[in-house]
Amino acid sequence: MELAAANDLIVTKYGVILEKTERVFEELGVLNPAIYQEGNTVHMFYRAAKKGNFSTIGYCRFEGPQTLVERSTTPIFAPDFIYEIHGVEDPRITKIDAVFYMTYVTYDGMNACGALATSKDLKTFKKKGIITPKFILNEFTNLIRKHLQNPSIAKILAFNMEKNYPLTETMKENLYVWDKNVVFFPKKINGKFVALHRLFPSIQIFTFEKKTDLTDEFWKDYLKNLPDHIVMEPKFDHETSHIGPGAPPIETNEGWLLIYHSAERREKGLVYHASAALLDLENPAKVIARLANPIITPSEYYERHGYVNYVVFPTGTAIFDDLLYIYYGAADDKIAVASLNLKDLLNELKQHSNENNLQ
Repeated sequence: MELAAANDLIVTKYGVILEKTERVFEELGVLNPAIYQEGNTVHMFYRAAKKGNFSTIGYCRFEGPQTLVERSTTPIFAPDFIYEIHGVEDPRITKIDAVFYMTYVTYDGMNACGALATSKDLKTFKKKGIITPKFILNEFTNLIRKHLQNPSIAKILAFNMEKNYPLTETMKENLYVWDKNVVFFPKKINGKFVALHRLFPSIQIFTFEKKTDLTDEFWKDYLKNLPDHIVMEPKFDHETSHIGPGAPPIETNEGWLLIYHSAERREKGLVYHASAALLDLENPAKVIARLANPIITPSEYYERHGYVNYVVFPTGTAIFDDLLYIYYGAADDKIAVASLNLKDLLNELKQHSNENNLQ
């Protein structure tokens, strides 16, 4: 189905390409896939949810953008540690040199953190642990105290407190500030790994040379200067709740193309859209263009009705010929794909330049 987005881009929706099965590990839903394209092959690592919303990661393979040719009957990646006992969720994957880097969310029933695993063959993964900051609310508050007049910074605390209200004493001692949607750029920049992440409600950026750099001291210094690391804040009408990194950025001649999710607050709940921005190639903390309207919005039945209604949650992309295929979780229990002309998208972005109001 072809649809014209609010910005006049023509988006083709192909519908659902992966659904839940009767297998126990994915009987509740499948959603939010990581995508790695290898020629005509699309490797998909998807979040698989069983009853109780416990998550593992399943695997399937497509030839071309949507022809399913292989699907594993068991999870390829599952919880091993107490901090992920409730699930490993929402993977993203990139290849840098000869190594695949898969980021994912760990969830223990209370805390959600960003973690990393690596692979050389896309079959076995070695977990590297949590890579996002781990500070309880009081510690976090002290670190960002001088920035609490900044509405975007203040919302981090408000979100974490409201989400867990009322806070018990045990929770106050064990609840970390949520940090999700870690996405690696597919190459090092100036010799460093570069990643986006989301401390509600904005998108931030961090760089490091090796994982051992990501110490408590690293994150303390980072959080004390948190406004310096914000790449984008919610800005438009379809972003009245929050935004977050979606698929790994795509390198183009015009800049890093970022497909991200935008959450709009409405009377009956949140509506999630797929949106687009362009980041500077040499300094990806700089936004050089950003569309004022979403490129994919939940208009179809399968996007509007599911485990969570009205959700388009983009997490992976592939390019075939002139088309950019965007893979997304639809209504939090199925996976769909849509495409649009890549050149048209870049041209549309170039018409919305100079949107970087944070630098």
